[in-house]
Parts: sequence; C-alpha cells; structure tokens
Amino acid sequence: MIKLRLIIDEGDGAYHMALDEAMLILRAVNAIPDTIRLYVFKPSTITIGYFQSVSETVNEDFIRFRGIPLVRRPTGGGAVYHDMNGEITYSIVISEDKVPKNHIESFKFLAGGVIRAARILGAPAEFRPLNDGVIAGRKFSGQAQLRRLGVVLQHGTFMYATNIDVLAQSLLAPKLKLMSKGVNAIKDRVTTISNYIGRPISRDEALRALIKGFSEALRAELVESSLSEVELLLASSLRWKYLSKEWTYLRP
Repeated sequence: MIKLRLIIDEGDGAYHMALDEAMLILRAVNAIPDTIRLYVFKPSTITIGYFQSVSETVNEDFIRFRGIPLVRRPTGGGAVYHDMNGEITYSIVISEDKVPKNHIESFKFLAGGVIRAARILGAPAEFRPLNDGVIAGRKFSGQAQLRRLGVVLQHGTFMYATNIDVLAQSLLAPKLKLMSKGVNAIKDRVTTISNYIGRPISRDEALRALIKGFSEALRAELVESSLSEVELLLASSLRWKYLSKEWTYLRP
C-alpha cells in the first residue's frame, strides 16, 4: 500500500492552477511527497485546456455577464465549468514510476478514485478512454495530465451536483464533436451523480466518497495534512501567470 498526502482546499482558479504547477515542480525535486489534493473552485470558474482557443470553447458574452472567471490550465483536455456548489476537483502529483507508462492506462489508474467514489454513491460509473468518467453513457468527470521531470500531474472533475444549465450556456462544443458522441447539445452529453441517483448529494458526502474512492482505487493510505510554506510561496510567485491575459488568451 502506498502513502499519499491528502490536502483539502478551496480558492480561486489562479490559485489552484498555480498551486498544481508548484506541486509538480516541488515533487520533481523531492521537496514534497506524492500528494492528492481535493479542492473547490471559489468562485465558480471555467478552466480551458492549454491547447484550446478561448473563442472556440467559451461563450465569452455569457460568462462576462455572469461574472464567471476564466483560467487556462497548464494541462491539455477540454473546457470545464467548475461549480463551487456542485463539483470537486482532484489533482494528483506522483512519481512517474508509480503509474502505468501507457497514457490511457495511466489516465484510467489515476481516475480510479472518481469512478469508485461515484459507485460508492450509487451510480454505475465507468472509465471511457481517452479520459472520461461516464454514467450511463454521460460524462460526469474529465481528466487532464502533464508529465514533467519524472513526475505526473493529473487533475480531473467530480460533478456531483453541477448546474448543467449554466455549464451548457458557458461552454461551446464543436458540432462535429457532439455528433461523434451521438448527441446534439452539451446538456445531452453530461450528467451529475445527483441527477442520476435522483437525490441531492452534499459536498461533504461527495468529499467522503472521494477520499474512500481514491484510497480503495489506488490502494493507498491517505494522510491528511496541510500545505508547506514552500508550496505556498512558489504558488504565490506563479499566480501572476494564471491571472494574466497573455496566458489566458495564449490562443484567443
């Protein structure tokens, strides 16, 4: 059984992305141990993948009207609406030698916690390559990954009660992508655990399921701790990047 430090956290989008990058760097120089962080975006935020164009993925007029911040991730993957009242994000920083070399297998291995957590809550979740967690064919979790300096950073979503209407109005999906999934609209492609099981899931309930799910799926002992001073200092020094228009609009 491996040991993982557990951090439970909340903050804005720039803080979370800066901290994920800081933890990747610090794990690479053995300044911190293998860690899983479970966090909430506060306020609700949209993140987009490193390779995405803002204008092609986000309804800028709507999010400006609603005051929803936009942050570009250091990882790939698609655009995500992180609902502070209905979604928990996980991130894992772990030595590369502890995960499968094959990228799809590594996605599946590290996402095992969200799949297991959904099942604990009563939803028949499955992993669908490349990087989705689905319930009855609808997506409730997406993962993104970055490998640097012998370390893997993977983060992903756990939509337990996300407001699907706001998500659908905030994000744009290419028609070809929707057609490839056999649907006509974003709302037809996604779901939440609360929607599937027919009752509201609370944040505390979702958090407990995630802790248990990751412990079981990764066969790990999760030891709750707090962030070190060096993590907070490095994240603070990286925060400017994730607040800058140059980074956010790297691909307009």
